[in-house]
Amino acid sequence: MSAHVRSGLKDKVALVTGGSRGIGRAIAERLGRDGAVVAVAFARDQAAADEVVETIGKDGGRAFAIQTELGRHGDAAALWSAFDSQIGQHLSRAGVDIIVNNAGIGRSADLATLTEEGFDEVFAVNVRAPFFIVQQGLKRLRDGGRIINISSGAARLAMPEIIAYGSTKGALDTFTLNLAKQLGPRGITVNSVAPGIVDTDVNAGWLRGNAEAQAHAASLAALGRIGQPEDIADIVAFLASDDARWVTGRVIDATGGAGL
Repeated sequence: MSAHVRSGLKDKVALVTGGSRGIGRAIAERLGRDGAVVAVAFARDQAAADEVVETIGKDGGRAFAIQTELGRHGDAAALWSAFDSQIGQHLSRAGVDIIVNNAGIGRSADLATLTEEGFDEVFAVNVRAPFFIVQQGLKRLRDGGRIINISSGAARLAMPEIIAYGSTKGALDTFTLNLAKQLGPRGITVNSVAPGIVDTDVNAGWLRGNAEAQAHAASLAALGRIGQPEDIADIVAFLASDDARWVTGRVIDATGGAGL
């Protein structure tokens, strides 16, 4: 094993949805460095997913890409079918130890302009998909496993301009709470991680190259800077590790202290 790889998650299997870019990519790469075999789930960009797999491999880890577009009926079944068909190529045992529900639609319209179709889409990807990924993943998830849902600071801060998005993340946090209670007897921990503004491709259009927007975004955090994908990935890595075995049912604020 490469010297770059930590052994804390050796031979654990992690599924990361939305793992081909941004926060998801940082999470996948970090879990790979920590020793996990990582299933990098993606919707459309095969080249980006392959790049993540290659990066993890160069760091001494193991990973594979699975394509499933979320937000459609049957998406969870398709995702797990793709997972099942590949995991045997990397480990002699089936199953999963860590599920990271990261994929999501990042923004939505305000109350006045949001369409029914837009509402349905953001809830289908951000809420329904994680719900059924977990439902159908439970028979694969080993006792002592981890479920980590990527929420948002928008679930606790009033942001009317993205009201539906914030509502989906509130629903995801409620999902986390109930799962933690239900799965506790199996030693499975369930937590949410709630980022604030993070410098990713999703925010590039209004953030990158705009000094005024960057200064404003940084000013919202008590720590005085814009979040980076690695800031979130490191928190997820902690929650995935044995060090977080006594933490469950919590929303971990990862906004750098926004709105304090």
